[in-house]
Amino acid sequence: MNFKKPKFWDLNKPNYLAYLLLPLTLLIRINIFISNLFPKKKFCKIKTICIGNIYLGGTGKTPTTLKLYQLLKDKNYNVVNAKKYYSYQQDEYLLLKNKSQVISSKTRKEIIKQALKKNYEIIIFDDGLQDKTIDYDLKFVCFDSKNLIGNGLLIPAGPLREEINSLRKYDCVILKNIDKNVDSTEIISKIKKINPKIEIFNTYIKIKNIEKFKRSDQYLIFSGIGNSKSFKEVLIKNDFNIVEEKIFADHYNYKDKDILEIIKIAKKKNMKIITTEKDYVKIPNYLKEKISFVNIDLEISEEDKLIKFIESIINEKN
Repeated sequence: MNFKKPKFWDLNKPNYLAYLLLPLTLLIRINIFISNLFPKKKFCKIKTICIGNIYLGGTGKTPTTLKLYQLLKDKNYNVVNAKKYYSYQQDEYLLLKNKSQVISSKTRKEIIKQALKKNYEIIIFDDGLQDKTIDYDLKFVCFDSKNLIGNGLLIPAGPLREEINSLRKYDCVILKNIDKNVDSTEIISKIKKINPKIEIFNTYIKIKNIEKFKRSDQYLIFSGIGNSKSFKEVLIKNDFNIVEEKIFADHYNYKDKDILEIIKIAKKKNMKIITTEKDYVKIPNYLKEKISFVNIDLEISEEDKLIKFIESIINEKN
């Protein structure tokens, strides 16, 4: 499913189009109500962590999943990442596969069965908070601090999979920021009013391979991710000279002609080409030498506190 987020979703207040679509949010409400009627299964022999969101796309789930995976590996836990199989989300699966051990299957219960057979201690799911079948040991909700909840309405009137009050049932919030020194006091206060016990951690995006690029060069950037605006902002924050931008739908499956057209434009205007690593994995191999990607890492404020928090949950006896 290739999907381009409507601009009105991120307005400060709902506009007339959002209100027009409001009756359709009843379908989401019914789905949430039904999912709450049935008990979810808790798995005793393996600890389950879910990195998800209630805002649709662009919240930093996959970078957070990879970061927590590495932190737990460094602590000598036998951990594996997991991604439910969706044909249109193979970019995220490939990114996880390139940087971690990962299991994928058509159901999350089947993924857990495979992890148990391989004697993993911990499994980290990239996405799945809205799964109707699993009671995770630890539930993370990711937000982009700039968008947060957009206009505050459910899909399709707004960008929310669940209403903001659903934070009452989750354990931790991860805030993705562009700037390391961002002031999140107001956002944290709003979240704490909903769930005073929830843990909140600020993160910011760091470009690991920044020395590879000359900031004096002119760049054409392109991306097909949930929040292309955030990608551009990260580059601008790091002084890249962006001349042109091409935006595709989230999880867009690039055709050769798409990439060839981008290369043609860049060559004509003497621009270098940059994309995200998530987009880069989908580019045909014979065209990759013409394109660079930024290798990002998620830096976590109070990292030690986050590790202790995770360990306090995963070391609990069921």
